[in-house]
Amino acid sequence: MNIAALTIDGVREGLARKEFSATELARQSLAFAEGENPKTNAYLHFSRERALSAAAKVDEQIARGESLGPLAGVPIAVKDVILVKGERNTCASRLLQNYIAPYDATAAIRLEQAGGVIIGKANCDEFAMGSSNENSAFGAVRNPRDLDRVPGGSSGGSAAVVAQGTAVVSLGSDTGGSIRQPASFCGIVGVTPTYGRVSRYGLTAFASSLDHIGPFSRNVKDSATLLGAIAGRDPMDATSAFAPVPDYPAGLTGEVRGMRIGLPKEYFAGLASETGDLIEKGIYTLKKLGCEIEEISLPSTEYAISAYYIICTAEASSNLARYDGVRYTSRSANGGSLIEMYRHTRGEGFGAECKRRIMLGTYVLSHGYYDAYYKKAQQVRTLIARDFSNAFARVDALVTPVSPFPAFKLGEKLADPMQMYLSDIYTITGDLAGIPCMSVPCGDTGGGLPVGMQILCNHFEEAAMFRLADAFEKAGGPAGA
Repeated sequence: MNIAALTIDGVREGLARKEFSATELARQSLAFAEGENPKTNAYLHFSRERALSAAAKVDEQIARGESLGPLAGVPIAVKDVILVKGERNTCASRLLQNYIAPYDATAAIRLEQAGGVIIGKANCDEFAMGSSNENSAFGAVRNPRDLDRVPGGSSGGSAAVVAQGTAVVSLGSDTGGSIRQPASFCGIVGVTPTYGRVSRYGLTAFASSLDHIGPFSRNVKDSATLLGAIAGRDPMDATSAFAPVPDYPAGLTGEVRGMRIGLPKEYFAGLASETGDLIEKGIYTLKKLGCEIEEISLPSTEYAISAYYIICTAEASSNLARYDGVRYTSRSANGGSLIEMYRHTRGEGFGAECKRRIMLGTYVLSHGYYDAYYKKAQQVRTLIARDFSNAFARVDALVTPVSPFPAFKLGEKLADPMQMYLSDIYTITGDLAGIPCMSVPCGDTGGGLPVGMQILCNHFEEAAMFRLADAFEKAGGPAGA
């Protein structure tokens, strides 16, 4: 079997035709992933025993003639910030390099309930903080499309394993673009669902009001299937929504004629031609499919970067305070007093980007600065959400670039944090507003680097978002223009 080309439907068809068993597929997938991983460093560790156990259950269901779940036998990778019981959960940080998850994240439970086979944990930026996956304590991830370039971040490992073909689908997390930007850089599909659509129980917190779990895949239907399997209300997460979960794959009708598409002018100003030309061709494809295109404005966009990096760092400062060497983490042997132990443990354990964000977040929350920074940023966040609400009163979806540029070279932006932060300029607004958004492949530049087109919809309108992305994909993307 060609593991690198498998889809969810391909796995189900292979099982039905008895071309392979779920256990055989799991063994071959693990062997293939382990053999390919040195090229990209996309996996931090593999879950052999758990994978084979889950696969055996699928084979037993087949032997009994039982109906199978939507992910039956599908090899899946999970970002190493999502807890899988009995497996290491390092968050790509030396602080947690020996931490074993004591329970399963709800998303992991639902994967296996749907028949999925978790084969390993994917590399990422430390505590999901970064835009290039160069901040991992265990080495950078390389982009399978060009090994000299970054895969994007922070879910770079989750994107790379799908692009490389060592997992059929994967889960990542998105706080400011950490699913969509890697998907764009690696030429695959990445989905950030509505905040609350997927339970965050068992997701290691970075910025709790911004964190989402979402899927990566090589086609739109697989992402729709994967999201349907993990979405829904969870009593273990008070922020998870009661909204019913539609049958996303059933809604992929290909019919988008008459859909009203808004193009926010703020997202296209100064866009580089190598990205902009492909997005323009993609928009023309949507026109040919019968969509109605109009320019709109999201006037608060210019304040988004400032607001985001105040809110996310403030929440990170609070969430990461627990990693002090007392409860979860490895502890520094230096220092006699409690304060010295805290200082040495955190100083030795956290990488530079985590320290930068913790210090900034602590500052904006400090006495005398809270109102000037954090409160003001939350007010700006409200304005950004209002912009989207006003836009969706006029249009059904928005289409924008994912990133101002394609994947950049390893090391190119590490010395300039501001340039690195600007990688997320088109994606952070969706997280601030809590709306569903996704990246769908939109062709390659002249240099062969993939570019993604971003689709954003109103809260809990993932079905419409998938329908538009699927029609675009089936039309050939920009090649259909």
